[in-house]
Amino acid sequence: MARSIDEIDAKILELLQEEGRMKRSDVADEVDLSISAVSERMRKLEERGVIQGYKAIVDPKRLHLDITAFIRVSVDGSEQYPAFVDEVIDMEPVLEVHSITGAGSHVLKVRTKNTTTLERFLSKIQAVPGVTQTTTSIVLSTFEESRAVPAEPMELYDYDEDNVSSAP
Repeated sequence: MARSIDEIDAKILELLQEEGRMKRSDVADEVDLSISAVSERMRKLEERGVIQGYKAIVDPKRLHLDITAFIRVSVDGSEQYPAFVDEVIDMEPVLEVHSITGAGSHVLKVRTKNTTTLERFLSKIQAVPGVTQTTTSIVLSTFEESRAVPAEPMELYDYDEDNVSSAP
């Protein structure tokens, strides 16, 4: 299996990050390849884990999720980290869970309907075994929010998701 992406793969990635529902025929026109060649490249990018999925971008405010907050969590001792992550990762308002350096051990990005539901959620987080402290910042305005990353020709990086500390 190829372990790199070339300029055409990079262009396909950029196009799909911009418009995930772009027709393959339009992608093919943009990169000057046949539809079948683009389909094969997309399949290979999926197989190699470069493309992890295709998702809709939903306006949270339209769904009455008006509060976005970042919660910095301190968990007592690294031996408690896996259990903490396992417990919070599937909690309904949690969008992102990150292990961090500096003050605290993890940061969560959450969306809730209002401050009352945020306060209830904070009580649940604070009741998780090992949690010693939380600090919450509520977002007032969001100017840019994206998961798009720059794509360029490169050798792909292999990593063990269960042992990400081995990253260079």
